[in-house]
Amino acid sequence: MDPLGNIPLFLTALKNVPIERRVRVILRELFIALGIMVLFLFSGQAFLSALNISEPALTTTGGVILFLIAIKMIFPSDDGDKKHANEEEPFIVPLAIPYVAGPSALATLLLIMNNEPNRWPEWLGALFAAWLVTGIILLSAGPLAKVLRNRGLIAIERLMGMILVAIAIQMLMNGAVEFVALIQSPST
Repeated sequence: MDPLGNIPLFLTALKNVPIERRVRVILRELFIALGIMVLFLFSGQAFLSALNISEPALTTTGGVILFLIAIKMIFPSDDGDKKHANEEEPFIVPLAIPYVAGPSALATLLLIMNNEPNRWPEWLGALFAAWLVTGIILLSAGPLAKVLRNRGLIAIERLMGMILVAIAIQMLMNGAVEFVALIQSPST
């Protein structure tokens, strides 16, 4: 989780949400993300195995989704986005997933639980602590919106979009490297 890096993303995603609703929306999205991460901590491997999804596929999929979100941040659509921006608030995507419960957080949960499943109380405690700190930071982002105003939010949104494109491409490359290593490793 990257709460400091997510502040501009949350601010821009919530810029059309009435100020009096923002705290409720952030809390709702944080709780949805926590539920998804707890679910993934305990049943992520079984879910991926049941669907025959490999960890490289999860990483690559996260990269593709992040790439698409980032492109929309850099090149917003003037027609559809404005029409729906005033009518809708973000729900699950992109705030809960992938901003808080992103592919890297889910992959980390999967990895630590697979490596040491007996330490699940520690992993759950660490997850909750990280989520709590993330929530506190994201809930305090409101005053920043007042300082930046609309032009500042647009500039930050575009800048973060460019950074997210780079992160998405890195995730795609990591997924490809993991996939190649997976198919080249001798089956045991």
